[in-house]
Amino acid sequence: MTVLTDTGMAILAEQAKRLALHLSGQQLEQFAEYTRMLAAGNRRANLTAITEPAEVQVRHYLDSLTAVLARADWPDGIRVVDIGAGAGFPGVPLKIAFPSIKLTLAESTGKKTAFLGELVEGLGLDDVEVLTVRAEELGRTEGYRGQFDVALARGVATLPALIEYGLPLLKGHGHLLAWKGSDGPAEVKASAKALAELGGEIAGLHSVKALSPPLPAERWIVSVEKVRRTPGRYPRRVGVPAKQPL
Repeated sequence: MTVLTDTGMAILAEQAKRLALHLSGQQLEQFAEYTRMLAAGNRRANLTAITEPAEVQVRHYLDSLTAVLARADWPDGIRVVDIGAGAGFPGVPLKIAFPSIKLTLAESTGKKTAFLGELVEGLGLDDVEVLTVRAEELGRTEGYRGQFDVALARGVATLPALIEYGLPLLKGHGHLLAWKGSDGPAEVKASAKALAELGGEIAGLHSVKALSPPLPAERWIVSVEKVRRTPGRYPRRVGVPAKQPL
């Protein structure tokens, strides 16, 4: 109990148990330091509109950890890429919870990647790579295309665009996990063409309703499995997937 008082992470610690995650004192201290660094970084760059510590615990950290509803196993050495990582959500909370994953944080804005570099160092995280790059460029880069087990995307784009960003980066039978609001089921229906063209199938539409409150009831994680090779012409050039989704 002393650890929770010292770190101020009591809300996260209790709510994570509902996901069958039991965070250690060290992990809670990392989340507490994350909160401090986020507040400081937000004064230099526009990282997040959510700054109140209790809200950060729920709407950023807990929301990120709901990835376990879509994928329960995060084994040692699994390669994970966070597309449009921003201030590090959902990749960094998952790295804290599962420290043996190998994480790549891909973000196109230099001020944000500068923060991410400081964050990785400040939290003492190993096997984390920070890249200043657009997803369309990363998906065409040797050493990254077809190399990941899991791709994460939270608050980045519509599902058809995310499928074009994510599937080129995945190994066969890898999974794209996309966080969505109330429009999640509708976006799944609108993704049929992108799935067929890019070699994906919907593996699951996972509701976080069991964690409401404190999370919003209308919150979903869409899991897309890569079941066929993605044609080499994808992803298209920068900006096209978002402006002209399949």
